Amino acid sequence: MFKLKPIMKEAVPRALERAERYRLLNEPAEAESICRDVLEIEPGNRNALITLLLSLTDQFAEGVTVDQAQELLPRLVDKYEGAYYAGIICERWAKAQMNHGAPGSGFVAHDWFHEAMAWYEKAQAVRPAGNDDAILRWNTCARILMKDPNLKPGPEERSVDLLE
Repeated sequence: MFKLKPIMKEAVPRALERAERYRLLNEPAEAESICRDVLEIEPGNRNALITLLLSLTDQFAEGVTVDQAQELLPRLVDKYEGAYYAGIICERWAKAQMNHGAPGSGFVAHDWFHEAMAWYEKAQAVRPAGNDDAILRWNTCARILMKDPNLKPGPEERSVDLLE
């Protein structure tokens, strides 16, 4: 096992710039690692929390679970951000399910898109003035659902009495 080396508090702004750059270069594991280093010395760092959350959602196809990303939500103290990023997690999980293409993935993705839209509506209700990000995300989900015929509710579960 290795003992991880701490970064200096003065290095946090530069580290967060690096984390964002790694996300943009499609290297989310590197961004995740940097954010975890920042959070070791500044546990409430909002930018590190958000970048970590987004880095985890970038890794859904590589085995990161929705639960791992959702574990960060209680650490976001702003009510709007909590709802907005809950929506982001659900939307990205829906897209990961859609891209996975397993049997029934269209039903699963459909439900997660609807969950995302519900979170975006909650975020919209408490959004800061001039911030329509939640509406933009809601509209994106709606367009995806309207465009893809494979994204539909699953069949109703039926209880069958075999003795009748």
